[in-house]
Amino acid sequence: MLKKNSPRAKTIPKTVEEYLASVPEPGRGALKKLRAIIRSVVPREASETISYRIPAIRYKGVLLWFAAFSDHVSLFPTASVIRIFQKDLETYETSKGTVRFPVSKPLPVTLVKKMIKARLAQVENK
Repeated sequence: MLKKNSPRAKTIPKTVEEYLASVPEPGRGALKKLRAIIRSVVPREASETISYRIPAIRYKGVLLWFAAFSDHVSLFPTASVIRIFQKDLETYETSKGTVRFPVSKPLPVTLVKKMIKARLAQVENK
């Protein structure tokens, strides 16, 4: 994900706060908003960690990941959640398990919350 010559590639963050501190604007602001949306939905006992060098939410295992890039923030809610919301995500760039939200546009709060709730339901029903 990170280029070898990127300043963030040289130091692997140990906490989400360290990760956020390494992200330049406008990505940092967008990622803080995404983080707040995530935290508003997940149970209180969910915790934040760094997994695969990016922030993740742990709840009965890793629930999802989120990250910032130069022109977008990404939510990694798993491929199954992306499939569930495929029609709602038509206007966003997606890949197997990732949704990319441009930093130049407001985050779709309602849609993000629905995806997180769907992911929580999957974890709860295992």
